[in-house]
Amino acid sequence: MATPNPFTFIVYVRDAQKSAAFYGDLLDLSPVFESPYFIAFELPGGTQLAVWSGNDVFDDRTAEDGTPTRTSELCISRSTAPEIDATFADWTARGIRIVSEPHDAVFGRTFLAADPDGNLIRVAPVD
Repeated sequence: MATPNPFTFIVYVRDAQKSAAFYGDLLDLSPVFESPYFIAFELPGGTQLAVWSGNDVFDDRTAEDGTPTRTSELCISRSTAPEIDATFADWTARGIRIVSEPHDAVFGRTFLAADPDGNLIRVAPVD
């Protein structure tokens, strides 16, 4: 019998194929499920990350600067501040849009990037 995934985190996007390519490259993963509008990746521990492009689910509201507004963000953990800075350098070199450069917050070193749709991706220390 198959074991169900404990969690699937869904990121709403305009173009599932484009966003799947972005996240697949960013996380060095291949999809485990693909349809025209929903593509899922298996993460460590059995959790999934999926992108979903449905016209009825994408929120087109934007902030004053034109950045799409969001109510959540994806967080990728790194063990040390030097690993966070190295990830920042790698992502910057790859042309990923940086929203907030590395800085020390109350919980440790962190920075914020965005996917092609403006969904936020935080890199922060392991809890």
